[in-house]
Amino acid sequence: MAKISPTSIKYTITADFKSEGPVEKPDVIGALFGQTEGLLGSEMELRELQKEGKIGRIDVNLTTEGGKTKGDITIPSALDKTETTIIAAALETIDKIGPTDAKITIKEIEDVRGSKRDYIMERAKKLLGEIKNTGSESMEMGQEIRESTRISRLSEYGEERLPAGDLEGSEIIVVEGRADVVNMLRHGVKNVIGMNGTRLPAEIAKLGEKKELTLFVDGDRGGKLIAQNVNGNAKIAYVAVAPDGKEVEELSGKEILQSLRKKILASEFFKKTERAERFERPERFERPERTERVEGVEKESNIKSSKVLTKEDKSKLRELSSEIKGKNVILLNENLDVIRDIPISKLDFFRTDSAFILVTSTANKTIVSNAERLGAKYIAAKTFGKVENTNVELISL
Repeated sequence: MAKISPTSIKYTITADFKSEGPVEKPDVIGALFGQTEGLLGSEMELRELQKEGKIGRIDVNLTTEGGKTKGDITIPSALDKTETTIIAAALETIDKIGPTDAKITIKEIEDVRGSKRDYIMERAKKLLGEIKNTGSESMEMGQEIRESTRISRLSEYGEERLPAGDLEGSEIIVVEGRADVVNMLRHGVKNVIGMNGTRLPAEIAKLGEKKELTLFVDGDRGGKLIAQNVNGNAKIAYVAVAPDGKEVEELSGKEILQSLRKKILASEFFKKTERAERFERPERFERPERTERVEGVEKESNIKSSKVLTKEDKSKLRELSSEIKGKNVILLNENLDVIRDIPISKLDFFRTDSAFILVTSTANKTIVSNAERLGAKYIAAKTFGKVENTNVELISL
């Protein structure tokens, strides 16, 4: 008798049976062979199929209680789907096992290959999730090493510890903050230094006396404000602007090079900016002092404090910015004590006379207008959106 190979099994027939009297396993198997013989033709005889290895070993499990026997039958099949279902249907025609009446019911026909495929898929997913230290392609590894090497060249310049690259050359690019410097280095632009804020540090102004400075600003209103703050405080030769709506820290290497190629003389840039602002706001030079009515009282929104922030103060602001939750704003007094940690949506309704700094993740028009209303001197933020002209000083964290 040929044995069916486990790898050849396609389906498994499972059937339940009940007998009115006590029977043994040989009785059950004998009924299967005997009562299906001649029923389906010679090609579908169970004995012949088993000899040919198309039907596997028939397993019978049974229990006898109260003079009656019940159990289950398992038949592995290497036949196709149609032939397997015919064999299964033939089993249900058996009405006697041994000398007693019996009934066989097909419980299920399982596609063994489908079960294996399901197992393979689930196991593969699990193994994929367990893979550790996934290697990179050689090109990706090379790129990662090059970028890491470039970023490792980030240094600190002067007493104010300004983020910088290689400043040995005669031309230097001035950007706003550390993130901008890191991105420039990542894309191979080494002659760069960051201001760490919106005001030009004195150390960069000194560099401008002996080197050619190019100011590279974001392509938004905040970038223009920074350019205006720098103008007159240092000898700037050229101004480069990022594409509209983009920040230097998020530019690709191609965008950085294109922006730098399009740099223009600083004098020309500021003339264009002045003409544009006169067109947009003709009242700019005649604008009266802005006042607001608070609880029926006319109140000037002028900045009240003359305190200047130190390096230690700015370091503390960076620490506070990391504690901001969601879209919140932290208000500080002149001693840098927290007055209130408040959602931006509620800032319009907040009143205080001691606001000195507003710390936020992103400075937008709402933040700026509220800083003016509260008489704050500074806004400290990681990013700056499009804001109008303001007397409030912007600090990049």
